[in-house]
Amino acid sequence: MSRTDDDHAEIEASRAPLMDHLIELRGRLVVCVVAFAVAFIFSFYFAAPLQIFLIKPFQAAAALHAVAQANGGHGGNPLDLIAVTLGLMPVPEGGQSTVELIATAPLEQLFTKMKIAGFGAVVLAFPVLAWQLYRFVAPGLYRNERGAFLPFLFASPVLFCLGGALVYFVMLPFVMWFSLSQQISADGITVALMTKISEYLNLVTSLMLAFGLCFQLPVITTLLGMAGIISSKAMAEGRRYAIVAVVVVAAVVTPPDPLSQIMLAVPLVLLYEISIWCVRIIELRRRKEDAGEGLTV
Repeated sequence: MSRTDDDHAEIEASRAPLMDHLIELRGRLVVCVVAFAVAFIFSFYFAAPLQIFLIKPFQAAAALHAVAQANGGHGGNPLDLIAVTLGLMPVPEGGQSTVELIATAPLEQLFTKMKIAGFGAVVLAFPVLAWQLYRFVAPGLYRNERGAFLPFLFASPVLFCLGGALVYFVMLPFVMWFSLSQQISADGITVALMTKISEYLNLVTSLMLAFGLCFQLPVITTLLGMAGIISSKAMAEGRRYAIVAVVVVAAVVTPPDPLSQIMLAVPLVLLYEISIWCVRIIELRRRKEDAGEGLTV
């Protein structure tokens, strides 16, 4: 019996009545809800430290902006923004060590904490959610498909975390620096940046979500290549159109400044090139498997 026949036999053996599938689905949904609820409670308990952690890039930008203002608008090396955010260097002398954010509604801080807890719950519970999804669909996959699909469960959160790290350590300090630089104080007129805590954290979570999803490009294209929907040749030939699409996406999901758009566009172009090589490797492996089956027939 060939490998394909073995796979068909394994799938037939895993068939179950519709009611059994619904019962299994209900059980896995219960596990997902419980995992999300536990992660939400845990995240809400640490909501205040999480807020402080997410405000650190703003603090670094405000400190270096104060140093630049004290020096007549000069200073504030861009690399210093990243170094201060990473904690690799202290706040320069003359920089503000405190950042004030405001809340304009009585329950704004509570709802902000709940949003942060919900975002943290999704991140913490993702391994459980992904595993439950995989275990539900695994019986309908061939053995080689299960082996190929499983690594993406680990690659997806890693890429999402890389996108979030790029936002936190690189993009947010520059975005807040740019925002602070738009303040006006001249001729008795002052336009000061008074940031609401909810709006700032909405910006942070939105950027992290956008970058994390955009960093899933290699996973999505590799899965499409495995399904035979796209090929490495088509991706290579459509590179110029892909770059245009990347620029458009970067312009839509980032704040309206060229630096932020470049920070997203450059990694996405590199990820697109990596995706081409991933699909090419899959195609080479598929040719070898087909050649091996042809020799055994």
